[in-house]
Amino acid sequence: MLPLEGITVVAVEQAVAAPFCSSRLADAGAHVIKIERPEGDFARGYDAAAKGQSSYFVWLNRGKDSAVVDLATMDGRAELEKLIASADVLLQNLKPGSMDKMGFTRERLRKDYPKLICCTITGYGDSGPYADRKAYDLLIQAESGLASITGGPDGPSRVGLSIVDIATGATAHAAILEALIARGRTGQGADIRISMFDVMADWLTVPLLNSEAGNPPKRIGLAHPSIAPYGTFRSKDGKDILISIQSEREWKKLCAEVLGQPGLPDDPRFANMVERVRNRALTDGIVGDAFGAMTRDELLTKLASADIAFAEVNSMADLSVHPHLRRIEVGTPKGIVTYPAPAAIVIGEERQYGAVPAIGEHASLAHERSAS
Repeated sequence: MLPLEGITVVAVEQAVAAPFCSSRLADAGAHVIKIERPEGDFARGYDAAAKGQSSYFVWLNRGKDSAVVDLATMDGRAELEKLIASADVLLQNLKPGSMDKMGFTRERLRKDYPKLICCTITGYGDSGPYADRKAYDLLIQAESGLASITGGPDGPSRVGLSIVDIATGATAHAAILEALIARGRTGQGADIRISMFDVMADWLTVPLLNSEAGNPPKRIGLAHPSIAPYGTFRSKDGKDILISIQSEREWKKLCAEVLGQPGLPDDPRFANMVERVRNRALTDGIVGDAFGAMTRDELLTKLASADIAFAEVNSMADLSVHPHLRRIEVGTPKGIVTYPAPAAIVIGEERQYGAVPAIGEHASLAHERSAS
């Protein structure tokens, strides 16, 4: 039996943040009813990379039922009410105020359904000067300051995936699970409100505190602002290898067993982390020269032998054939799609993943529930 079997989630959702959350609830056995507008979640049209279907939608909507409900009509709102009445969780990330205008205020829902767990995802929360703004992943990357510390010296950059949406969905997932545990003890539901801006501000605590302490982070590409050497160095045959030196013991081993310069740690300019960071250009230059004299295979052998933390700077093509990549198979309206498996492994429990629904594949859900 899966941990969330018997739990019903009504997800009035679109795009990425809420669907990420509800997909994880579905993986754990919850019955997730995805409410779609007649034309479907607009994420269905983001791209056509998964057998002619949106990669985002195929990734984030496995195991759900799709019910088309036109919330612009009285009948549609009545259908949603019936679904909510028998649900354990209501998850939504519509434009701020949209659910209220349709009569689904959280205050009313909590009064009428005291066991219901409501989780609302917005861009900036319910109050404050930006509360009514539309918000999408890249907008929050910029507004929160994340883009200012991402990329290289040439300018701010986007993180290469929808990190704000994913972080927000993961935060909502954790909060809903906490609320389900609490409800098991008290019998009471919850009113959870999560803003994308708050999530990203929380994740940016370390660079923020450093900035407030007078040490604002600089964009340094694949390097670390407070550790050296921690960055990418190129082999003689043109392969980029990223190394991370976290301690003085590792620094000494790198110098002796990889760089062939066992006396380097005795130089005051490289004697500790603070000095190596202060003299980063010199530090990186020495490491870079040594790496440039060896092939990729020679370096990987030496780094592994010295127990130095390292990684190759891979592309998506490299990830596709990576020996460590685990995949799952998911059914879609256009056939099986394989993609990376969820990270959590529960020993002794072989997870099966539900199919991705076509638009309105489960259109009669509300009627069935009202009749039961």
